[in-house]
Formats: sequence, structure tokens, C-alpha cells
Amino acid sequence: MSEEEMIKAILKGDQKAFKLLVDNYQLMVVNTCHAFVHDRDEAEDIAQDVFIQVFESLGKFRFESKLSTWLYRIAVNRSINHCKSPRGRAIKVDIESWKQQEVAQSPEMPQQQLLEEQEQLELLHRLPENQRTALILNKYEELSYKEIAEIMGTSLSSVESLLFRAKNNLEKIFNTK
Repeated sequence: MSEEEMIKAILKGDQKAFKLLVDNYQLMVVNTCHAFVHDRDEAEDIAQDVFIQVFESLGKFRFESKLSTWLYRIAVNRSINHCKSPRGRAIKVDIESWKQQEVAQSPEMPQQQLLEEQEQLELLHRLPENQRTALILNKYEELSYKEIAEIMGTSLSSVESLLFRAKNNLEKIFNTK
């Protein structure tokens, strides 16, 4: 079933088609949300909200981009809004206790690797929102500059600039530590 056929079936009330959409894109959406909030349960909650919004807004989808691009855009916006909300800010866990928890849960992962990953996440959150978004989509989601531009609703040159500035800012932050 093509994306267009699936969307038309959903709009006609076909629940199996919507389940297929969720099954096809759930992992991508949850992983995208997780890259922003760093909490699996929160990412799954946000993903559920994403699919509710998709269901409610599917009639507005104009087939000007791929369905996955549209889903990424919704997931990114929902994740950013969540991080700005009081609930999102309250969820942030103290870095040290998180590290201890991860070491206890992941004895096979070397503690040094956990510390490095946490340091990277901490640095990411010090970037301006648009730079962080571009960097997450590029480095964690491995999307092309063109895909990032579509998701962020910006030009290819803007994405290149955002990623360049993000890398420079991370370097400056790292060098001041």
C-alpha cells in the first residue's frame, strides 16, 4: 500500500491503515523524541501525542513532502514544546544520579562511555534550539541536509549554517570546560 493509498484509507475510517502507519513509523518517531528528551517513557508519551495529532491533521497533509518528513516535523515540534513546558523541565534528571542509574542498569557498558555520552547530551542542551534540532537530526537521526531543511521548514544553506554554528559553539563550550 502506497503512502497516498494508506492516507486515503485512513481518511475513509480504515483503522487497519492507521495501525499500519503507526507500525511503520513508531520507532522513528519515538527515537526522534528520545533524542530531544533523553527519557524513553517521556519519548513514548510524546510519540503517542504525535500520532494523535497525525490522526487529527491527516486531512491537511498535502503530499508536498514525504509522509516521514511530515512526521519528523511534528515529532520535533512536539519534543521541543515538551522540553519548554513545566513538565518537560521537571523531568530533567540530575546528571550524576542518571549516570549512576545507567551504570547500574548497563553493567556491560563501560562507565567511561556512559560519562562521555552524558557529557555530549549536556553540551547539546547548551546550544540554541534551532542548532540543537539540526544537529540532532543530522548526527543522531542521520538525516541528509535536504531532509533536515524540509523538516525544519528552512533552506539547505540555512541548515549548513546551523550545523556549522552548532559545531563551532560546541567547540567553544568544550574548550571553556
